[in-house]
Amino acid sequence: MEIERAGDEDDASPVEQVRLTVPVTDDHSLPVWTFRMWTMGFLSCALLSFLNQFFAYRAEPIIISQITIQVAALPIGHFLSRVLPEKKFRVFGRECSVNPGPFNVKEHVLISIFANAGASFGGGNAYAIGIVTIIKAFYKRNISFVTSLLLVITTQVLGYGWAGLMRKYVVEPAHMWWPTSLVQVSLMRAMHEKEKRRMTRGKFFLIALICSFAWYTVPGYLFPTLTAVSWVCWVFPKSITMQQIGSGLNGLGIGAFTLDWATVVSWLGSPLVTPFFATANVLVGYVLLIYLMLPIAYWVINLYSASSYPLFSNELFDAHGQLYDIHSIVNDKFEIDMDAYARQGRIHLSLFFAVSYGLGFATIAATFTHVACFYGKEMYQRFRESYKGKMDVHARLMKRYDDIPNWWFYILLAVSMAVSLVLCTVFKEEVQLPWWGLLIACAIAFVFTLPISVITATTNTTPGLNIITEYCWGLIMPGKPIANVCFKVYGYMSMNQAVSFLTDFKLGHYMKIPPRSMFLVQFVGTVVASTVNTVVAWWLLTTVPHICEKGQLPEGSPWTCPGDHVFFDASVIWGLVGPRRIFGPLGYYSALNWFFLIGLAGPVVVWLFAKALPRHAGWISLINLPVILGGTAMMPPASALNYTAWGFVGFVFNFFVFRYRKGWWKRYNYVLSAAMDGGVAIMGVLLYFALTSWGHQLDWWGSRGEYCDLAACPTAKGVLVDGCPVL
Repeated sequence: MEIERAGDEDDASPVEQVRLTVPVTDDHSLPVWTFRMWTMGFLSCALLSFLNQFFAYRAEPIIISQITIQVAALPIGHFLSRVLPEKKFRVFGRECSVNPGPFNVKEHVLISIFANAGASFGGGNAYAIGIVTIIKAFYKRNISFVTSLLLVITTQVLGYGWAGLMRKYVVEPAHMWWPTSLVQVSLMRAMHEKEKRRMTRGKFFLIALICSFAWYTVPGYLFPTLTAVSWVCWVFPKSITMQQIGSGLNGLGIGAFTLDWATVVSWLGSPLVTPFFATANVLVGYVLLIYLMLPIAYWVINLYSASSYPLFSNELFDAHGQLYDIHSIVNDKFEIDMDAYARQGRIHLSLFFAVSYGLGFATIAATFTHVACFYGKEMYQRFRESYKGKMDVHARLMKRYDDIPNWWFYILLAVSMAVSLVLCTVFKEEVQLPWWGLLIACAIAFVFTLPISVITATTNTTPGLNIITEYCWGLIMPGKPIANVCFKVYGYMSMNQAVSFLTDFKLGHYMKIPPRSMFLVQFVGTVVASTVNTVVAWWLLTTVPHICEKGQLPEGSPWTCPGDHVFFDASVIWGLVGPRRIFGPLGYYSALNWFFLIGLAGPVVVWLFAKALPRHAGWISLINLPVILGGTAMMPPASALNYTAWGFVGFVFNFFVFRYRKGWWKRYNYVLSAAMDGGVAIMGVLLYFALTSWGHQLDWWGSRGEYCDLAACPTAKGVLVDGCPVL
């Protein structure tokens, strides 16, 4: 073993969480290009992609994270190191062996990155699959398998090109610490380092994993009501308003709580990972929206005739409070039928859905000015200096390894662009997107990748480009829904994949993985996962009768596709009908465009306060408006209960425990996060394949939801909705 250690503390990381979590040593003799790594990485990537795509269409989707693969890979890796032959042979003049020695931590890291390479950042499957789903299941039109596959692969790979060119700005700098990577570092250390303690991190992980695994049988199968305990609804079983206030899933969630870890992490990720200042910013945005803006606008002002629609809904409505008949306004050319649209009238949104779009406008504008004000000078200096200044210990240790030549990224970018252009010309009838539209989408993604990477690297929160890309193309080419979602996916997803690529690179940076190995594993994993995602989606869309059609599915069928419903609604709002008929002069919601100006000016005001009050600049600079404004971006489909539970757990562990029990936090916080996620994921898979897929469902009081059915009803008099009382 050749372990290199830090010489002194002068080059230690300036971030305390990194100093407490990441080792400052490197054994550069550990092999990484092993038979075990490639075999286990390939198989785990295919398996994870299959499961996540399979579960994505369920009413309660489960995302199997890479943690599950990490847990399973350890015993399998040790088993292979014992049974594989150690005989050596030569390949291209280099001595090789299928078993170069004990299973090591660097192999393990590459396997987990391989397995996770094809997932959308923060999700479980390729985002572009949504296009295939809405075409086949919602619009009832055709798209070929070849077109589908090219669409998925190119949108997943495209962002890697420019991400690689930005590594020196968001991976090498020590203050760009990428909090989510610390969970993986902590877990890997727990699995591979030997400790002389009664309660080692490995033992703690195993105990917490077993507890999480065992407990999930209760909310996951035996007692599902524990997922959302909304006692206010029980006290007021006939009051629409009180159920709107008390419902954790379809209301304000006052008094609601959960005993299900899956509810805590389902949309926002693990609260143990997000640093406390970012959690606080998210909660400030949440409180302002849910407990201040929304109640006043809904019950006091009745803004946009809000009481005619549910308080919390992402559905589309007509002027009478009924669900909008989308299919009636689509013509044979897959475009809007203006005569049918005129007969049915303009589209209405619930107040909450409309305001969430306004906050999305503000978030994307605030991202620009926040990064320019707080990080612009530093990024400019680093660009000029080309990082010839002082490095921290991790950057210094990584200098031992050969870096990736820039021409690798140039070639990848050129090839993926060429294939995308073929898709937009040869298969234009299916995707509707012209070649020049593709270039505009890529330009938007390229411009936003750096500022959004900076925010993710420092706050663990990633503002999305989905709204701004939909808005832009809806103005340029209204009436074409598939062109709009394709533009969104190329603009939004290529940026997201770039951020995902950089996140994995930071993990490799912390774990001292050779950069070229990281690049190849990520690229191969992305192609494999994209292919498997497409095959599984195509299989389900062509074999499950009435998939995604809630009204046509049998009672209790899980194939309701909640995420794809949101994707479909977006294609209608921005593509089919177009923003001018909803957020422009032809719609009801044009005032929401002022949110762009609010978002643009907000960070400038915060920055000016920090400059004017230098004694308080420390805490003022922690006010992150892109996070505050975009904190509720996952609502809907995320609910109030998701946010309150996530915020409570984050406050306990990353404020109280971090401040008063720092030793415990240092050793076990990220390990606990990994164990909780892994236990839920493993038990969720077992419950589905062993019980629910065979129709073995329990039917009793504790399995019938949160008992807040009236929370989805309007409160205006005279609006008739099935299942709701007449007021």
